[in-house]
Amino acid sequence: MDFNMKKLASDAGVFFTRAVQFTEEKLGQAEKTELDAHFENLLVRADNTKNWTEKILRQTEVLLQPNPSARVEEFLYEKLDRKVPSRVTNGELLAQYMTEAANDFGPTSPYGKTLIKVGETERRLGGAERDFIHSSSINFLNPLRNFLEGDWRTISKERRILQNRRLDLDACKARLKKAKAAEAKAACEGDAVPDFNETRPRNYILSASASALWSDEVEKAEHELRVAQTEFDRQAEVTRLLLEGISSTHVNHLRCLHEFAEAQTTYYAQCYQYMLDLQKQLGNSRGEMLPGTFVGNAESVSPPPDNASPTVAAAASSVAGPAVPTIPVVPTAVGAPGSAPSVEALNASDVKPPASGTRKARVLYDYEAADSSELSLLSDEMITVYSLPGMDPDWLVGERGNQKGKVPVTYLELLS
Repeated sequence: MDFNMKKLASDAGVFFTRAVQFTEEKLGQAEKTELDAHFENLLVRADNTKNWTEKILRQTEVLLQPNPSARVEEFLYEKLDRKVPSRVTNGELLAQYMTEAANDFGPTSPYGKTLIKVGETERRLGGAERDFIHSSSINFLNPLRNFLEGDWRTISKERRILQNRRLDLDACKARLKKAKAAEAKAACEGDAVPDFNETRPRNYILSASASALWSDEVEKAEHELRVAQTEFDRQAEVTRLLLEGISSTHVNHLRCLHEFAEAQTTYYAQCYQYMLDLQKQLGNSRGEMLPGTFVGNAESVSPPPDNASPTVAAAASSVAGPAVPTIPVVPTAVGAPGSAPSVEALNASDVKPPASGTRKARVLYDYEAADSSELSLLSDEMITVYSLPGMDPDWLVGERGNQKGKVPVTYLELLS
């Protein structure tokens, strides 16, 4: 291998000179060229951008993939420039287990039917999570990585070059300062009156020669200083332009942040809608699966029989805890003994409110009526509610002016 020994020796000398200059600056034995305040502010902003971008990137990766082993695996695939294999989300895996359990327990049984419904919702949630992760990786994580691995590396490289140019410039300044001091000293010795004894003429000639040598050294140092100053100014301008480009980076990251927020909003909206659909399905089938239960505004407690003695009723109340306002119930219509007509057999619009009074409720979420027996709701509106005998515990009768219909309990906040 052919080495250029002259270039190698020159590079070693430059490195040694920079090391000496850097050490003397740290020890306070040499002067240092200071950058202007605007340039220093650009450097601080660039460092802050890099540091916070790294933290945001790492924490976003944790948010999207909490499993550290999976993150390490994805990192290795990325460094090897290979496609990351598709991975089943936790929701999809849970959906698979629920479906298999439903098939094992019997898909026609109440528990099996519910497992299938919940499993299908979990599968949809897992798919939404997969889409959210994919969208966030492309629109948010990749731009942050590109900045750290591209623009920031270029900025760091140019900053190191600028640091070296500054060390060279300060070393040239120190060399010129020493050369001028030596030249002045030699000039003072040369101005002395010569003594024409045996040795004095020779010393006079040597002093004059030294003065001329130091003059040449000063000219050489001044030339090197001009070259070093030019290179430093050129490199400072290049670095300044790159640092000012951080503003464009902020604009780009702002756009990516908006896209990340939109993707997250879409993801949570999908999850909310999926869970509302599941809640409807479970609410419609709960009366068939759990007949005879009643769910009020407080914890579910089975009421004592109508023919129970006051002592039994008092005992049941003491077990149930402090009294909680309940939903007024319309008295059972006169008919066969023990009969309790189902809600489906009743026309909610023909039902009269109980004489004992009704309760007010605030609507928590918008609700679209599925059929004519239900009442559509708007968020934050106030309605009047009461219950019917034999009614599904997840539903109430709601009134708003002349409108009346069934409303889901989960969409309401019952007021005292």
